[in-house]
Amino acid sequence: MTGSAMQMPPQQIVSRAGWRGDDGMPASEFVYRLNDAELDELEREGARLVAADPDLSTLDRDDYPLPVCAAGIAEWAEQLDHGLGFVLVRGLRVGGYSNELSGAIFFLLGLWLGNPMRQNRAGDVLTHIIATTSKPAYSAPNVLSSRTTSELSFHSDSADVVGLMCLHSAKEGGASVLASGTTVYNEVVRRRPDLAPRLFDTYHWDWRIQDPNSPTNTYQSPVCCYVDGVLSMYGGSKIVFTAQEYPEVPRLTEDQATVLQLVDDIAAERGVALEMDFQPGDIQWLLNYTAMHSRTEYRDFPEPERRRHLIRLWLTRDAGRPMVSPFGKPVAARGGAAMQSQHLAALTQIPAFEG
Repeated sequence: MTGSAMQMPPQQIVSRAGWRGDDGMPASEFVYRLNDAELDELEREGARLVAADPDLSTLDRDDYPLPVCAAGIAEWAEQLDHGLGFVLVRGLRVGGYSNELSGAIFFLLGLWLGNPMRQNRAGDVLTHIIATTSKPAYSAPNVLSSRTTSELSFHSDSADVVGLMCLHSAKEGGASVLASGTTVYNEVVRRRPDLAPRLFDTYHWDWRIQDPNSPTNTYQSPVCCYVDGVLSMYGGSKIVFTAQEYPEVPRLTEDQATVLQLVDDIAAERGVALEMDFQPGDIQWLLNYTAMHSRTEYRDFPEPERRRHLIRLWLTRDAGRPMVSPFGKPVAARGGAAMQSQHLAALTQIPAFEG
């Protein structure tokens, strides 16, 4: 997944990953609708997994074959690795599922698309996205992006692929918003070609604000790398700026601070990003190096059982993408190499804290 060399890209990068939200891209370009045969297979294998309740850290995907879904999963992988960088899978009948069955189906799909990884020190491999506050993310200890109804800034998660499964949508708002890294980079080059090289500088990213138990205050990564003709972007300027509060972190230059803000401003401009409203049963798969993501502010239903409820799955995926090292968080730091023992009953519980 890493490369040892980095070149500067051409002035403008042309690829399928360089889309805009106002391109008028038809939904058929990124929506995959499950058919009855695929649904039957997923529900059958998911129910079998629920009944077995195995230790998920030792689960062999070959014990839960998905031959009917195989062609679809291969299509999603191609879209992630060489296409738009995301896909929306639609049609799961979650209204008739238990939380255990929903989690089992989601986990099995992730297992065939990559390698599920733990997302926090508790060892959770599936985490629940349910708001408990309206405070902005990271405005106070333990106010995480998964626990707030406030708008989220554009960022990248700590995995190769992030999956989100919708069980309940919000009363109002809560759209998922994606911005192409290639498009954002091209706009930086067009507007400030003098600043574009600064995206390849190595920055300190605030680890402590994401996880109070992190081993160090920061980790280091560039925003962009370009290896063997492939551009990758790792977003989240907000935590680069908060890392400046640590005395050991070198001060940003004026050009670095300006280009980081420019990336955020471009991603947020009307027409750049693509918004999608999740419906119950939707699964969004996103390659973190192709597109940044955010979420609009939302309002929940007053009844607890009707609150917006997503499940998140993080995957490592070794598809041979050439990148510099380090880029983002290394797998060992993310916990991908040490998933702890998990059973489906644990996967349906809302964790008290996420790392």
